[in-house]
Amino acid sequence: MSIETARSFLLGCLGINYGILMLWFIAFTVAHDSVYRLHARWFRISVEQFDSAHYTGMAVYKIGVLLLNLVPYLALRMIA
Repeated sequence: MSIETARSFLLGCLGINYGILMLWFIAFTVAHDSVYRLHARWFRISVEQFDSAHYTGMAVYKIGVLLLNLVPYLALRMIA
């Protein structure tokens, strides 16, 4: 695999992962109440805990995307 192929792959992965993150955020904001009601049937969870879990999940996902996609992409850009 060439460096150019790896860079293209990482850039594509970055775009897909940020798309998933944006979709998650949009779905969370638009359908918040209905998703909360669905989860509240299965788990004893308050609205604050539900919001906290989602925001924490989004933050962890974003950090993972940055560390696993963006940083290697930038490193490959610097060496080429």
